[in-house]
Amino acid sequence: MAMTSRERFSRMFSHTDADRVPILDSPWGTTLERWRREGMPADANWQRYFDLDWVVAVGADNGPRFEHRTLEETDEYTVVETSWGAKLKNWKHIASTPDFIDFRIHSADAWREIKKRITPSRDRVDWARLKKDYPAWRQGGAWIEASLWFGFDVTHSWMVGTERVLMALVEDPEWLMDMWNTQLDTHIALFEMMLAEGYTFDCVVWPDDLGYKGHTFMSPAMYRELLKPVHGRAIEWAHRHGMKARLHSCGDIRTLIGDFTDIGLDALNPLEVKAGVDTLEVKRRHGDKLVLHGGMNAVLWDSLDAMEQEIRTKLPELKKNGGYIWSTDHSIPDNVSLEDFRRIIGIVKDVGAY
Repeated sequence: MAMTSRERFSRMFSHTDADRVPILDSPWGTTLERWRREGMPADANWQRYFDLDWVVAVGADNGPRFEHRTLEETDEYTVVETSWGAKLKNWKHIASTPDFIDFRIHSADAWREIKKRITPSRDRVDWARLKKDYPAWRQGGAWIEASLWFGFDVTHSWMVGTERVLMALVEDPEWLMDMWNTQLDTHIALFEMMLAEGYTFDCVVWPDDLGYKGHTFMSPAMYRELLKPVHGRAIEWAHRHGMKARLHSCGDIRTLIGDFTDIGLDALNPLEVKAGVDTLEVKRRHGDKLVLHGGMNAVLWDSLDAMEQEIRTKLPELKKNGGYIWSTDHSIPDNVSLEDFRRIIGIVKDVGAY
């Protein structure tokens, strides 16, 4: 009998077998556009359409709440200012990272003023969505995740700017630590409100890309001094409320995995092959402690035969003794057709069965 997604994920986190490995990946927006052109109903939930795992993410607004406004728009792109005060350019029909133009948080002094705008309040939570959809999520066996937003990556990418943050790691680390802790404290306060109303979550997740090809943005010693305590607080809070903790951290983060397990991290994603991570080696060294999520080379989407070989080579080892969630090490690009994705998912379900 097929398990619910919650049952399937729970088995992986207890490092025991399930009916099959869970599947949790994400398509680009342009990929969804293509699939709809190729026959997927416009109103379909893509996870349910392909009979994948039902994973629900719940967030809250932990930012300074500047007005999100469009500054310029053409047929090809938009320029917006975000609620975090970042000005960025997005292409409409091309999948890419934004072009970041400017930031309101450009110094520690600017942060001190903007920080005054960040106070937990009930209107930062989408209570209407929870009231409407939560009962169906639980009744249907969805795996429900609390999405946190804090740390090095989101700070340099979406709030301050990469060069400023890299310099501040050396010149003004107290400023960064104050930002990270404020972001986390605000989100914890908001999720505590949800927990008090009876809404529970299975896992806490957050993105914090700490690496690039072959290296990390900061040394292990710097991570241990500055960011590890903040990550540790998030994990401790999750565990105190009976939730697992999963970190998304792109790049070659192999030198930090021991630190992640040291603070009790339960799951790690995406295990980026193209950055230098050997997924099977991580399984051998850390698979008894970590649920591994990803580790299939997304570059191979260009060749479905190569992707199939990747799955058939790695998945039998990765699924041993539970502890694995299938995805590629990035996301699903728009060169993948509806039928090609259906084919790959069929292979994953077949090879990933227990």
